[in-house]
Amino acid sequence: MAALPWIAALLAGTLFGLGLSVAQMIDPAKVINFLDLFGTWDPSLALVMFGGLVVNAIMTPLILKRKRPILAEHFRLPTKIEIDARLIIGGIIFGIGWGLAGYCPGPIITSISFINMDILTVLLAFIVGTAATRWVLNKMN
Repeated sequence: MAALPWIAALLAGTLFGLGLSVAQMIDPAKVINFLDLFGTWDPSLALVMFGGLVVNAIMTPLILKRKRPILAEHFRLPTKIEIDARLIIGGIIFGIGWGLAGYCPGPIITSISFINMDILTVLLAFIVGTAATRWVLNKMN
């Protein structure tokens, strides 16, 4: 039974990666063209996000009607609901990095399968940025 959550996570991650690949969201040009409103604008990223939001909006209320998750002891839901400076600043920094690199975390991981210097550089920068943030936040606490 202990392997079942790992298998479910592996299947969910595989489905996620497959969806990103089929929708071509692992191509940074798709993201950059989405952000280029007055040039080569490509709405496909918005359509992929919309698809994810629709599925989430339908499934989340159905899932949360259960007393507990199927493969866990309890639901792990966010407890913080306020919009604060850290969220806004983090969103701005994320947006700048996303716009410059054309990758967000999911496509970075999915694109590892294409191993080349561009994706390795973006992945390394992602890891360094995440580690630096954890280090700074630990020093602040």
